[in-house]
Amino acid sequence: MNAFLKTIATAAVIATLSHAAQAQEINFGIISTESQQNLKPKWQPFLDDMKKETGLDVKPFFASDYAGVIEGMRFGKVQLAWYGNKSAMEAVDRAGGEIFAQTVDADGNPGYWSLVLAPKDSKLTSVDDVLTCDKSLNFGLGDPNSTSGFLVPTTFIFSARGVDPKTCFKNLTNANHETNAMAVANGQLDAATNNTESLALIEKNNPAAFAKIKVIWKSPLIPSDPIVWRNDLAPAVKDKLKTFFLTYGTDKSKGDAAREKKVLAGLSWAPFKASTNDQLLPIRVMELTKAIAKLDADQKMSADEKQAAIARLKAERAAFEERIQKASKS
Repeated sequence: MNAFLKTIATAAVIATLSHAAQAQEINFGIISTESQQNLKPKWQPFLDDMKKETGLDVKPFFASDYAGVIEGMRFGKVQLAWYGNKSAMEAVDRAGGEIFAQTVDADGNPGYWSLVLAPKDSKLTSVDDVLTCDKSLNFGLGDPNSTSGFLVPTTFIFSARGVDPKTCFKNLTNANHETNAMAVANGQLDAATNNTESLALIEKNNPAAFAKIKVIWKSPLIPSDPIVWRNDLAPAVKDKLKTFFLTYGTDKSKGDAAREKKVLAGLSWAPFKASTNDQLLPIRVMELTKAIAKLDADQKMSADEKQAAIARLKAERAAFEERIQKASKS
């Protein structure tokens, strides 16, 4: 009996230790702005430093699209992730995510901008040229969960003019920023969405392709990308991660701050700053503006039904706008 009890006790200890070890594993989600082949060498030094400084077993998690990282967080396969604002909003609303840090542009910009690109020798010079909607052009949008590749241009270009991109172009495709830029440079697309950060990488890594591209539209400022963790992470794990992110590359870092700044530069970033879910408020306003425009153009709804639905969305948008104003004053 004693031997039996000892066996059970040993098994319980092993199970407990095994569970503790598993609890320390952190899968870091990386959205697919570029190919995995290009993303992995940029991120690996940063992830290695995170593993070393936090003592957590940090592993990269790649997916073929943004939704893969969101769903990974939703089902507990991703505990921490770099998102754009639109995909972060999905993670916060559907996957138990919470923003705790924000990236900072390497040049000190407070955010970045969505772009529409066209071939350098194209006759297209503005989005008005793009929106002839005679189905003669091939247009590239970003991933549906991309802020700069999809939400912002949909809001400020298409919804603002009451245009449905699905009926406007000869072909409408969705791809990541890198793929869209190269398709424009190679003449496979007449125009496509992108952003200033991605275009800067194209200029650095592929100057020949960059020389074949021009910008024909630039959006209002978009808040810098958030870093999101699952809200149910253990407090001790959160503390380790928050300390790492907010000290990395600064004079408070436990490592080599100068080398860490070079690692961040490889990601086109400066040291991180603290943030919260409130950074998503402008994105929520954009999403509601797009939804209102879509409802307004709906010919199948009755006038009363449409008016009531739009009124609800406008009230929700006004509440978010009020929160933005209060935040800016404080």
